[in-house]
Amino acid sequence: MAVRQKAVSTLPTLLRSLRKEPLKPLNHANPLPSLRRSFSLYDQINLIDQVPEDQLRFQGYNDTGFTVNGIEYEGSLLCVGNFLMSWKPKKFSEVTADSLSLFQVVRPIPEILILGCGRNIQHVDPELRRFIQSTGMKLEAVDSRNAASTYNILNEEGRIVAAAVLPYGVSS
Repeated sequence: MAVRQKAVSTLPTLLRSLRKEPLKPLNHANPLPSLRRSFSLYDQINLIDQVPEDQLRFQGYNDTGFTVNGIEYEGSLLCVGNFLMSWKPKKFSEVTADSLSLFQVVRPIPEILILGCGRNIQHVDPELRRFIQSTGMKLEAVDSRNAASTYNILNEEGRIVAAAVLPYGVSS
């Protein structure tokens, strides 16, 4: 109660001092944040079209393939750093240790493998998970749209990253 009385008694003094000092203009040295921040992270990534020539960048996708650096690719893709190749699996059940055997010999070893499962996230077989971990990589299994987006971010940061992505139209 005493605190409230003290606050009420100091209020008139505070108001008088505020009226005496004119309002200061806003400091425009720090501009407002971009409205692009209101979009999802995926939208922000796809709004950027300036890609260094030596860097892979997923720019789009459809049910049957992906657009990478302005070129449309049909089917599954395997990306290691800035190296891109077709990948044999057509559905998630075909993703095996054998289909990822390239990672037993590739150097430097990517720190993470982003597995694009198609339209939906799929459960990764424990044997496949053990194989990937045995190569020294971490595994992130997500839908293919988010796999492409995550690959772009990590690759832009200069990290050694790999992506194995099935087309977005794959549902199982």
